[in-house]
Amino acid sequence: MANITKTLSEEHKHIIAVAQALQKECSALEKGKSVDAAFFEKTIDFIRNYADKFHHAKEEEILFKELCKETTEMHCNPTSQMLYEHDLGRTLVTELEAGLKENNKNKVIENGHRYAQLIQEHIFKEDNILYPMADDALSPKVHKELEEKAKAAEAKLKAVKERGLAFAKEAGNR
Repeated sequence: MANITKTLSEEHKHIIAVAQALQKECSALEKGKSVDAAFFEKTIDFIRNYADKFHHAKEEEILFKELCKETTEMHCNPTSQMLYEHDLGRTLVTELEAGLKENNKNKVIENGHRYAQLIQEHIFKEDNILYPMADDALSPKVHKELEEKAKAAEAKLKAVKERGLAFAKEAGNR
């Protein structure tokens, strides 16, 4: 049976593909390539919609809320750090977009690299620390309830998911 942590971890693979493409593109800019505005616009759209609205919303509104309940027992709770990193990522994307609009190549490079590094480290922590802790702390019944909530949230954002997956595939082939 699927559970919310497995679902979220699967989504991470698509976010990583885009982060790697972003790193590659920023490295190419450092070597003199001109800014591919369309790529960066699609990347920003992917991050804001698939990674944030679709994926992070399920973490923040479903999983993290459950993990922060007093009845959930974990030896420590890293969700506040994960929330901080989500907010930091949003700030970096805002700065990346500003660099693109200002035609400031250095700002695009700096914020693109910083976001890609942050999200890859963040995903590593979730997949290898937080999610296993959640799996241990949550009962099968609660896992099932959370997965049902996640599926309901996904149904409302089907178009966002499909557009995000299409771009992740495109980015992964760059």
